[in-house]
Amino acid sequence: MLLIVCAMGMNAAMGQKTKIHGLVFGDAYWMAAHDKPSLENQNGLWFRRIYLTFDFSLSENWSARFRTELSSPGDFKTKGKMEPFAKDAYVRWKNGNHQVKVGLAGTPTWDTIEGFWGFRAVEKTLLDLQRIGSSRDMGVSAKGKLGTGGKITYNVMVGNGNGTSGETNEGKKGMLALGLQPSKAVTIEVYGDFDDRPGHTDRYTIQGFVGVKTDVGRIGLQYFYQRRDVVSGPNVDLNGLSVFGAYTVSPRVNGFLRFDRMFDANPDAGKIAYLPFSSEAKSNMILAGIDIHPNDQVHFMPNVEAVFYDTTNGVQPDVTVMPRVTFFYTFK
Repeated sequence: MLLIVCAMGMNAAMGQKTKIHGLVFGDAYWMAAHDKPSLENQNGLWFRRIYLTFDFSLSENWSARFRTELSSPGDFKTKGKMEPFAKDAYVRWKNGNHQVKVGLAGTPTWDTIEGFWGFRAVEKTLLDLQRIGSSRDMGVSAKGKLGTGGKITYNVMVGNGNGTSGETNEGKKGMLALGLQPSKAVTIEVYGDFDDRPGHTDRYTIQGFVGVKTDVGRIGLQYFYQRRDVVSGPNVDLNGLSVFGAYTVSPRVNGFLRFDRMFDANPDAGKIAYLPFSSEAKSNMILAGIDIHPNDQVHFMPNVEAVFYDTTNGVQPDVTVMPRVTFFYTFK
């Protein structure tokens, strides 16, 4: 932190601009029901995300960002204090509608979809929630707009494939998202990636998204497929679908509703922070709530998440129900 303050002082002395901003969100929660009896009636208050971001303007075309993140563990057992780690650390070159980033930066995997969903403080989008990919990676990325009016978009990245962690193998992960916005109301995007993992454990992902906005709300449809190679035994195929919408009730109140369907049991579902799923069965999640924002920087969002399961291989886990009051605020 001392180094950051010193860097800011040097920037000011050299006439460079530095912007400091951040956000905080978390919940007051109650685990009313869960397939694991040990989690039932767990309740409390946690921070699911705290960002502190430093944006540095280096020149007309060059800039840099350093962002730290803190969060509560969310595993219902760890009592450790929140510890910061680097979320973004990159330098960016931008010229017109095109930009290139080098370092630790956001991936193309759900960048567009998360922005369209608009309620990240309430819940992650489908691939993020189900641990299908990562929001960050270390590498080189490029994004921009093409065509008349910038209706075609691209977002490509080559990274280590280890998220915010360091490199541990020679493999790399390639990601590409291509978008089309035929009108201001419609957004279409296709995405694919290949993750070259150690041994015979490579992963391939494809995703499609369509979103429509109107004067009173928006609706989105997302589908993905992932193939996971396995060293011994059959490969793992995962398919998922998410349908979500938001409706403007009044200038300061919005309603939102979402349904997620996992057509296959997810072996990583038990590792999901803040809302562990069962890894033994196909899952269905319903999320509903309202967003009350007394001003543009402060939001209170009462909501409830419910997860129920199909009978899969003779197993049907019990229903999960989690009422929450989510809070979200930004500062700058």
